[in-house]
Amino acid sequence: MNPILTRLPILSYVLLAIFFLLTAARGQSDTTLLLIGSAALMFACCWTSAIHLLGARPALHFVVIGVVTGWAAEQMGASYGWFFGSYTYTKVLGPALGDVPIIIPLMWFALTYVAYVISNLIVWQTPVDGMAPLGQAAVMALLAALIVTAYDLGADPYMVFTLKAWIMTMTDGWWFGETLQGFFGWAFVSFVIVFGFRLTLRKRAPQPALHIAKWHALVPLLIYGGSMVFQMAAGSPVETRTIAFFAMGIPLLCALIGWWRWRGKGGPQGALA
Repeated sequence: MNPILTRLPILSYVLLAIFFLLTAARGQSDTTLLLIGSAALMFACCWTSAIHLLGARPALHFVVIGVVTGWAAEQMGASYGWFFGSYTYTKVLGPALGDVPIIIPLMWFALTYVAYVISNLIVWQTPVDGMAPLGQAAVMALLAALIVTAYDLGADPYMVFTLKAWIMTMTDGWWFGETLQGFFGWAFVSFVIVFGFRLTLRKRAPQPALHIAKWHALVPLLIYGGSMVFQMAAGSPVETRTIAFFAMGIPLLCALIGWWRWRGKGGPQGALA
């Protein structure tokens, strides 16, 4: 066994702990440096977790699909108003590739990976499922997309109105001034990423790098839960703090119940355990 692989769980928890520290610091002063640092750590933590739960090759596939698709969608959005409506990024999120800050595509992978694990725990009571029929893969990808969009319900207004990370052309939408098109874009792009990844599993099921200990599957849930707590504490407008509790709390609680069942009796027949 590669000694590096045996240390993946430890590395994931170290990255998670630092991510929580930076997220807490953001609650005091949300600077560009802290934003970049927390996003990069979230990305790295999710990648190490994905290697652990999926195996190195599927994890790399997920990263490539998430980052490339996320960047392309955001570039089309910032340049032509596709998917999310017309908007322009500011300098708040740091260096950009084209019109898109570098950390944004990293976040697309991290959020869709977290949603992939949560959706599996909700439906199958296991963090990773295997090869699935096309229709089932599409439905599971849609569930993951809705979980990502639940995160965005509170995150988007905060990023626009508090951080001013990007400027929307239309400011008279139905969601605290934002248009509903943006949430359609989040759901659509998330669906494309997760469904695209699931298509890569149709010929070859995930091969975990090592035995999955029950506690290690909590990492994606802790990331989602930490983001929920941040939105509940610092969300703006203040109404989004309550929205985050219900919108993110419901899938998180369902996933925790699924994890508890998986922890107690393993996954369903044929699933990874």
